[in-house]
Amino acid sequence: MSDTLKNLKESFAGESQAYQKYSAFAKKAEKDGFPNIAKLFRTTAEAEAIHAEGHLKAMDQVGSIIENLQAAIDGETYEFEKMYPPMLEKAEGEGHKAKRMFKYAVDAEEVHANLYKAALAAAKDGKDLDVSDFYLCPICGYIEFGQAPEKCPICNVKGEKFVTIA
Repeated sequence: MSDTLKNLKESFAGESQAYQKYSAFAKKAEKDGFPNIAKLFRTTAEAEAIHAEGHLKAMDQVGSIIENLQAAIDGETYEFEKMYPPMLEKAEGEGHKAKRMFKYAVDAEEVHANLYKAALAAAKDGKDLDVSDFYLCPICGYIEFGQAPEKCPICNVKGEKFVTIA
């Protein structure tokens, strides 16, 4: 692997983490009554996303819709089958609070993989998904097509708390 490819992978990871971190900081600043600082964090987060996307494209990792869906399925499947289970087991053994989010991730990532599989089947037929309403649980990351459930099947939050993403 070339040094530039190694640098791109490291930069993509760093910029992606910065996006997530600044997004979380923005939510906290907003909650604490600092709307302009929150806006600065959100704006900088978007700048980091621009950098990350540029690095991903430079690595030729943005392909056709079929390739992108398959990459998403592969990534989500890896997470719920291989990555998160040992992390969950370790956190449970240590009694660490991370066990909650690791468990949510195990369960939600499997749902995500299945949703991507439905999208892949549609795309292979040259079609888009036949649903345009997606509901996201803001606690655990579960996604539901069509309408929010009465309660989240993973974390039990009320369906009225679900959000839609444009």
